[in-house]
Amino acid sequence: MATKEAKQQEKKPLRKQHKEGKKKTSRSTRRRILPIWLRLVIVLVLSVLALLIGLVVGYGVIGDGNPLDALDWSTWERIWNLVMKTE
Repeated sequence: MATKEAKQQEKKPLRKQHKEGKKKTSRSTRRRILPIWLRLVIVLVLSVLALLIGLVVGYGVIGDGNPLDALDWSTWERIWNLVMKTE
């Protein structure tokens, strides 16, 4: 019995040193594949692209209009005037 307790006492300092050694090596810096600013730009571009595709599908397919008319400025002026009742 005394030998088991002695062995456990010997192992405790070794485990502690081993853990401390791992802490020092695990603090290496993480290198990102894509920087955060590039991720934001990609999300912004994909959001605008999704908006444009949604406009074309909504106006052209669901609204029975010419799909490319959804991208014309005059179409949006007409819609704005209808909503605000300026005409």
